[in-house]
Amino acid sequence: MSTPFNDVAAKHAAFNTKARQRIQQTEFMMSAPTFRLCPADIGLEVAFAGRSNAGKSSAINALTNQRQLARSSKTPGRTQMINFFNVGDADRRLVDLPGYGYAAVPLEMKKEWQVELEEYLVSRSSLAGLVLMSDIRHPLKFFDEQMLRWAKDGELPVHILLTKADKLKYGASKNALLNTRKKLKELGLNCSIQLFSALRKEGLDELAGVMGNWYEYQLDADKIIESSFALLEGDELEDAIEKDALQKDNVSKDSSQEDSSQEKSK
Repeated sequence: MSTPFNDVAAKHAAFNTKARQRIQQTEFMMSAPTFRLCPADIGLEVAFAGRSNAGKSSAINALTNQRQLARSSKTPGRTQMINFFNVGDADRRLVDLPGYGYAAVPLEMKKEWQVELEEYLVSRSSLAGLVLMSDIRHPLKFFDEQMLRWAKDGELPVHILLTKADKLKYGASKNALLNTRKKLKELGLNCSIQLFSALRKEGLDELAGVMGNWYEYQLDADKIIESSFALLEGDELEDAIEKDALQKDNVSKDSSQEDSSQEKSK
């Protein structure tokens, strides 16, 4: 028997799959050494950020199904360029931001990166969302929290990937997810979050769905992923979907009763 939850879940999964297929069309566009040399501030961008050892390049390559689209430096933290990729068309871009916070990088270089990153996150009007990668074994380090606060200042939605989930057993990874979500609430940071493994290619469809929403993909006429559901899961998500379906049903009934009353008055 079909239920509102099952129907929406099926559409949600279909949207994620189609969004992932579009994102696999990603091609390299250009590199910029500073924020001021970035492409024109038009269209929609989704930026990827994280510590230099959080698996950012691996995540981008797994998502786009291209082995060497994003290349990691032999010395983590040395890549300073802001890399831009077209996602199917020139109006949608994926942005690979420089890694940050690596111990081997000189302090002055870290400070320069932080200035550039803050300016980009707060000032870039085409930036539709930030994907922040954090190693599941060491989630939300100081620089991660700093990035989240800059994003909050810029009113920028953030989706967090707890990367390298394959390094932990299932129960431990779930606990890490719950504990990180709890910490985000304590910090007053409203972000969506998921487990992710580039090695096992786990979490790709969920990530693609979030990005597809930011890119404003409109498959089947309407966006299937509603922003009001983005931070919910499990029982909370099912309750929200059922309430939404009930509300729409009531609106439909009210409209039908109004039409019937108008017919009788004629």
